Amino acid sequence: MQEEKWVLCPGCGGKTRTRMLEGTVLVQFPLFCPKCKREYLVNAEKGEITFAAQMNFSGQDAQTQG
Repeated sequence: MQEEKWVLCPGCGGKTRTRMLEGTVLVQFPLFCPKCKREYLVNAEKGEITFAAQMNFSGQDAQTQG
């Protein structure tokens, strides 16, 4: 049975809503943190998460064209 763990936010260290198995590989995965309300691009391999970049996230809904 594979071990799973919660992905922690690279900014504030809070627990996100994303889990990963020990064999999971993520490349430029958009990770949202509900605690600090920021979105980060992260890489993960062999259970280790590395910070790639912080994305600009305004929190505004998309507007329809009319």
